[in-house]
Amino acid sequence: MKILIFTNSLAGGGTERVAATLANFWARQNRDVTVVTLDPESQDFYVLNPSVKRVTLNLSGASANVFDALRQNGRRVLALRRVIKQVRPDVALSMMSTPNVLLAFASRGIPNLCTVGSEHCYPPHAPLGRIWGTLCSRMYGKLSAVVALTRECAEWIATHSSAPHVSVIPNAATWPLPDSSPKILPHSLCSPERKVLLAVGRLNVVKNYEALLAAFAQLAGKHPDWDLVILGEGPERASLESTIRARALGTRVLVPGIAGNVGEWYARADLYVMTSRSEGFPMALAEALAHGVPAVSFDCDTGPRDIIRHGVDGLLVPANDTAALTEALDRVMGDANLREQLAARAPEARARFSIEKIAGMWEELFAELSDTRVLPKLANNVPATKGGGHEF
Repeated sequence: MKILIFTNSLAGGGTERVAATLANFWARQNRDVTVVTLDPESQDFYVLNPSVKRVTLNLSGASANVFDALRQNGRRVLALRRVIKQVRPDVALSMMSTPNVLLAFASRGIPNLCTVGSEHCYPPHAPLGRIWGTLCSRMYGKLSAVVALTRECAEWIATHSSAPHVSVIPNAATWPLPDSSPKILPHSLCSPERKVLLAVGRLNVVKNYEALLAAFAQLAGKHPDWDLVILGEGPERASLESTIRARALGTRVLVPGIAGNVGEWYARADLYVMTSRSEGFPMALAEALAHGVPAVSFDCDTGPRDIIRHGVDGLLVPANDTAALTEALDRVMGDANLREQLAARAPEARARFSIEKIAGMWEELFAELSDTRVLPKLANNVPATKGGGHEF
């Protein structure tokens, strides 16, 4: 099977990591894999297996106006179509909404090609605007199938687009995580006698770190041996640093930036926390569990409830309820036995979200689509009003 993966870039980010992880796994399985991006290779953060073919279209960038957008996207479609005809894959897999649309246009009329789009967020929480929203709704019907990360997302796509088949395949949780640059060593910032409450993610409004700081401010005095570490970078850094100063948490909250050795931080952490307003499928949350770190998370749409088994390997609290978050964190931070019980079950995520299992689900979908040109109902198909799918 020849597989082509098309995405915006391989720069640091969750979707980009998914693309690289799948490409590298399939390459190790002796698949013929090509990764195509709009961004140049110089922007890559994730490293690909040497056997993966790398194609860059060098056609990223914002449009000045509607006419410029038409021109640029036309160039992207033609360039992608040329690559598809040259590579001649059996399956072309795109990741994220706009690449899905570009693939739907670029693959029109190419015989013996299965085209699979994939959504990596919950569309109602990441509106694309009228034009792209309409294009997604209509052009998803030109793809062989569309894959969602969660059942809620699959049901939304099935209801609001012309996609012929919508399947649920979550992201894989890599364990152990490989190291990359830049490295931030935990022991350089955290004393060995201190306990660490860890959060990982881009410093933006969606991650809702203000709620986390509000909760930790109430707990810092009660749990003087705990520190909070937030790994990530983004536009909200200045605001978060201002809040940290205003709450006099400067010695207890660390925001050191992006760490390519996040696996070492999971190993150092005693508890993981996530306060997002919305998610697609939060990979860091699954990775934390896979590394044996229990978690407390807002039960936002979508993802956390598909990853945390409440009371088994972590705790879910109502979305955006800072008081409930504070209470849950207080409970777990103050009870070593509870932390040990949750941590003992957390590594089961390694099997639940293993790359072998997740890649197998993709291959099962590819095989069924490739075997039948008149597309059948898939075993893990999730139409808007019917069940199905896999349990995790």
